[in-house]
Amino acid sequence: MSLILDEHRQYLSDPVRMAAFQAAIQEVVKQGDVVLDLGAGTGILGLLACRAGATRLYSIESTDIIQLTRDICQANGFDGRTVFINEPSTRTSLPELVDVVVADQIGCFGFEAGLLEYFRDARKRFLKPGGITIPSRIDLIVAPVEAQPLWDQVEFWNSAPAEFDFRPVRALAENTGYPASFTPNQLLGDQAILTSLDASNAPPSLLGLTATVTVSRPGILHAIGGWFSATLSPSVTLTNSPLSEQRIDRQNMFFPLGRPVPVVPGDRILITMSILPEDLVITWNVVVQGATGDVTKASFSHSTFQGLLLSKEALQKTRPDFIPTLTPRGEARRTVLELCDGKKSLGEIERDVYLRHSTLFGSLDEAAKFVTEVMTRNSL
Repeated sequence: MSLILDEHRQYLSDPVRMAAFQAAIQEVVKQGDVVLDLGAGTGILGLLACRAGATRLYSIESTDIIQLTRDICQANGFDGRTVFINEPSTRTSLPELVDVVVADQIGCFGFEAGLLEYFRDARKRFLKPGGITIPSRIDLIVAPVEAQPLWDQVEFWNSAPAEFDFRPVRALAENTGYPASFTPNQLLGDQAILTSLDASNAPPSLLGLTATVTVSRPGILHAIGGWFSATLSPSVTLTNSPLSEQRIDRQNMFFPLGRPVPVVPGDRILITMSILPEDLVITWNVVVQGATGDVTKASFSHSTFQGLLLSKEALQKTRPDFIPTLTPRGEARRTVLELCDGKKSLGEIERDVYLRHSTLFGSLDEAAKFVTEVMTRNSL
C-alpha cells in the first residue's frame, strides 16, 4: 500500500479530528449549498458536506489520489453531485461561486500545509459574498519547552561521530524547526497565542509577532514549542495543543535555542516570530529575563532560512548576472513541450523525443517515461 494512503488512514482513524469536522460541517453547511473541498485527499470532508445537504461539491485534488476520491465518492452514492478537478486550486477556475470552502491543510503549526495561501485565493475567486470557510480562524500558539531528547538531536552534531568534526552542521540544526509531540509536563509555563488569523484573509507575511510567557516551574529551557487552534465553526474548535484533552493526532513544532537555559518560576520569556507562510521561513527571537526584568539571562536569534542547505553552486545560479543554459535533459524537456501542439499523439511525441535525444535515453521505454513525467505536469 502507498505510504500516502497510510497517511490518510491515520487521518481517518483520528476520532477527535473526524468528530470535529463532522460537527462543524453539519453546523455550517445548509441544504442546497455549493461546497468546495480543497486538497480533497480521500474526499472525506466532501462526503460529510454532501451528507449535510450540499447539492453540488467541487472536489479539488492535485495528486493522483483523485482517482480514489472518485471511486470513494461513487461508492457512497455522491458522484452525481460532485465535480472532480485534478490540479492545484490556485490554477483552476469554477463555473460558479460557492457557499462554503472546507480544507484541512493546516500543518503542525497552523500554516505550513498551505491553508492560508489556498484560502486567500479561494476567498477572492471562489467564495460568495458572505460565504464561509472551514476553518474560519487559526490561532498560532507558543510555549516554553523542556525536551532533553529533542535537544540531544540538535547537540548530536557536536559529538564527533567516528572522531570526525561535524560541527559545521550544528548551526543548521539549531535553525531548523522539528516535528515533535509534547506532553503537558514538558511545558515550563502557560501557552500564549502568538497571533489569531482570519484563515481566508491572512497577510502573506506575518512579521513581528510577539508573546510573553512566565515560567511556572524550575527546569531547563531548550526550545519554543508551537501548535495551533483552529475555529472550524461557531461551536467547534480543532487543536493539537498538548494541554488539550481533545487533542487531534498531529505533531507540534520544536524551535530550538542555541543553548539550554536554566529557568525558575517568575522568569519571563519574550518571544518574537516572523513568518513567511508561502516560503516556509520562520524566524524566532527569544529573550529570557529574570523575574524582576532587569537581568537578561539569555538572548537568541534563529531562522529556518539559516538552516537551509544551500551549496555555492546553487547560490551562483540565483545571481542576477548568471547566464543559464539548458542541460541535455532540459533540452529534452523543451522538445516535449514544443511537441505538445494539440496535433501529435502521445506515441508520436515519445518516438520523436527518443530519436532527437537518443544519446540521453537508452530505449524508447525510457524516453516514454520521461515524456509522461513532463506531460503530467504541463499538459491538459
